[in-house]
Amino acid sequence: MSTQAKPNPGTVAIDELPLAQLERMATAGVEVQDCRRVLTKTGDNIVGELLKDHDTFFEWDHYPPGDVFDDETNAQFYYHAHEEDERMPGEHGHFHTFVREEGLPARVLPAPVPDFDPNPEDGILTHLIGISMSPAGDPIRLFTTNRWVTGETWYTADDVIATLGHFVIDLAQPSWPVNRWITAMLRLFRPQIVELFRARDERVAAWQLQHADANVFEDRDLNVTSDMTISVRDQVAAIDKAVRSWRKS
Repeated sequence: MSTQAKPNPGTVAIDELPLAQLERMATAGVEVQDCRRVLTKTGDNIVGELLKDHDTFFEWDHYPPGDVFDDETNAQFYYHAHEEDERMPGEHGHFHTFVREEGLPARVLPAPVPDFDPNPEDGILTHLIGISMSPAGDPIRLFTTNRWVTGETWYTADDVIATLGHFVIDLAQPSWPVNRWITAMLRLFRPQIVELFRARDERVAAWQLQHADANVFEDRDLNVTSDMTISVRDQVAAIDKAVRSWRKS
């Protein structure tokens, strides 16, 4: 993952969110922390739980092999790592999350972008958010990517945002706590993810203006299109403070 300078969206104003959304995020925060808690009791963590059946961790390989795919919701994810010098600072590896065409809202249509013909064998899918993980197995950063990185079908920020709630991994395998954790992460950090997709589209548009002769979506010099450092503990604390403020008012 490139470490070139990229715009980092501003801090989300958690205390300005509606109470109903804060309560949904609070519920997701409980889930994220609970999944981490039960794994910690046996000396495990989110990443280690996913890699436990693999003796050797190979860069670029998908874990688990073949990805995790819920054929009821059409949500999908995998974990992998780049070469060490291409990783984000402090990163062990990262998750990529997707929703396939059959799981998208009916009104959502691919954006009119140049020179892209989806691979019929892979199907149409849209990349949601990347989640960078520390060597200790904790989430440290969220990021979005350019189209070529995952071979996705490109959708506008508004349409991807409308898709976020459709990401649900409701499976026991390969790890029930990891599946529940990653589903809850997209709810806990929804406001940040929304901001990241707004920033992604701005970044892509600005890049295209600066490189008029190139197809921005296939430009290998642009891979990460927005990113943001995160902390589960800080997010949960901010949500709790905002909920208490709402209930006092």
